[in-house]
Amino acid sequence: MDALLPHHFLSVLIFFPLVACLPLFGLSEKHAKPYGVFVTALELALVVGLWVLFDKDTGVMQFEEFVDLVKQVGINYHVGVDGISLTLLILTAFILFLLAIYVSKHIKDMLICILLLEGILMGVFVSLNLIFFYVFWEVSLLPVLYMIGRYGVGPKVYSGLKFFLYTFLASLFMLLAILYYAHACSLALDTPFNFDLETFNNVVLPAQTRLWVFIAFFVGIAVKIPIFPFHNWLPHAYGNAPVVGSAVLSALLLKMGTYGMVRFLLPLFPNVVLHYFLPLSVLALLMVVYGGLLASAQKEMKRLIAYSSMSHMGVAVLGLYALNVEGVGGAVFTMFSHGLVSAGLFILVGILFDRYNSSKIVAFRGVAHLMPSYAAFFMVLLLANVGMPLTSGFVGEFLSLLGFFKASPIMAFLAGTTIILSAIYMLVLYKKVFYGTEPSGHYALKKAKALSPLTCSEKSVLALLVAAILFLGIYPKPLLSPIEQSVQVLLESLQGRINA
Repeated sequence: MDALLPHHFLSVLIFFPLVACLPLFGLSEKHAKPYGVFVTALELALVVGLWVLFDKDTGVMQFEEFVDLVKQVGINYHVGVDGISLTLLILTAFILFLLAIYVSKHIKDMLICILLLEGILMGVFVSLNLIFFYVFWEVSLLPVLYMIGRYGVGPKVYSGLKFFLYTFLASLFMLLAILYYAHACSLALDTPFNFDLETFNNVVLPAQTRLWVFIAFFVGIAVKIPIFPFHNWLPHAYGNAPVVGSAVLSALLLKMGTYGMVRFLLPLFPNVVLHYFLPLSVLALLMVVYGGLLASAQKEMKRLIAYSSMSHMGVAVLGLYALNVEGVGGAVFTMFSHGLVSAGLFILVGILFDRYNSSKIVAFRGVAHLMPSYAAFFMVLLLANVGMPLTSGFVGEFLSLLGFFKASPIMAFLAGTTIILSAIYMLVLYKKVFYGTEPSGHYALKKAKALSPLTCSEKSVLALLVAAILFLGIYPKPLLSPIEQSVQVLLESLQGRINA
């Protein structure tokens, strides 16, 4: 199967967007958008080709590339893809393609950031050398920091720096854990330093140091997701970022955290996860309930969606802790589905903001009468967000909770409150914004003029998102099958380490 593809296919996925962003610096705003859309469309086509040729009957790594770079210290270029990482490659390419179509302000700068992020995120999701993973992980902060600090609203510089410092400093703990683990592997195997994931998988740390290394890994990942109580940066970054920045944060950068958990944290520390299952699950449960309660109290739509994202990703984290096929597979599917839904909701809020320069709930009434097609799109994404059957949101959260129910029925029941909470605050939001009494007089005329119908590009983006959400809600097998195969391989390796 690999022979059907160029030998360096994954490298093309990583470096093509990074190189392709360079001509944008010399293009005008007028020519930047068609170029950016073309590049992201071509990257999406490459990822779709990878999915078509991917062997979905096996869960092992495929299309691996390995090049020694600094052999003396174990730094090598090692990439590969399995069903878990393939899912996130598809999500990344699809979301950034849609954002390239949607972007209508500061087009050139936004597209440069989008293409940079595309290459960086491809690197994050295929890296099998932990130093390369860490480099891509950290560099991903820079385009988002620029988007928030340059084109955000309100205290945008403060929000961008808070996001950067929280995630950067937390990631330093993860770097220390990586270095210590590599040192332990070197001593245990009597070999030079090696940062390859395969080498790490061959060594189980002693019990007395295992917990501390796990905590260092966990802090770096927990801030990125973010897990309660590491979420303090979230309302500022989401609330003050431009719409493209908020969509990227929620749909993609949060998934880096959960991906780091399923790719590195669980395989390397299954004993710790099992031993501290209760406190870890309580933190994730607080993430679900507390995020939902905070979302219910918000008066601004972007912050409401931000806290909603935190709540729903808590369900995915619980599914990962279940350490069974249903839970981990459901969590990965939830990551994909939540990326679609959250990106769509932020785009919808951005459409209102572009027309009225506000995203406060009190600023809108009767939008359904002025923008009926917009109201219809919002309703579908709302239903997916609350986990309505026949949407992708239901599939992922149901499997996550089903897997977690096998580990802890009581906490799974409590986690199910996310469905009730999200239904409450999302339906209240919909009632206030889309119905209710319309403003009268001059305010009504001003509002009616500002809330113009959806453009063709806006309709195209929303239609593609809705189609993907409904298709995967009705027929999730094309995505679930490769995920479950890779999860099965992952769990078999975990069992070997647990028994070691």
